[in-house]
Amino acid sequence: FEDPDYPDKVYKVVKALYRLHQAPRAWYETLANYLLENGFQRGKIDQTLFIKNQKGDILLVQVYVDDIIFGSTNKELCTTFEKLMKDTFQMSSMGELTFFLGLQVKQKKDGIFISQDKYVAEILKKFGFTDVKSDSTPIKTKKPLLKDPDGEDVDVHLYS
Repeated sequence: FEDPDYPDKVYKVVKALYRLHQAPRAWYETLANYLLENGFQRGKIDQTLFIKNQKGDILLVQVYVDDIIFGSTNKELCTTFEKLMKDTFQMSSMGELTFFLGLQVKQKKDGIFISQDKYVAEILKKFGFTDVKSDSTPIKTKKPLLKDPDGEDVDVHLYS
């Protein structure tokens, strides 16, 4: 490509921006470096998990290819992080997490509920078991998981 106004200049193509083979790696490195430069630490076991401790609160950022999920003990940290990502990387937000890596996520005031209902339904349909008679489960169902009254609380900051 030649620009008539600048015949002695050339354009340098940054291949990663054009979704070539190197794009995911280049994108991940750019994002990882940015997070590390801004006070995040990599998870010790999962290198795609980034953790930031701030005034007693924690912000977790999980990167999966070109998707990011994040959460915090402080809603304001989430709001600030979301705005930062939009402004810095022109990212768009998909809203509250409802589905990720085959898991359905339901967020309610009393907790976060994760299930694979959709996956199970697809498997049943695939193998023609949608109309078969069901049988009871040999254990109690819908039994709530209760906090152990004698157990010690876990410090979430120890697992970073």
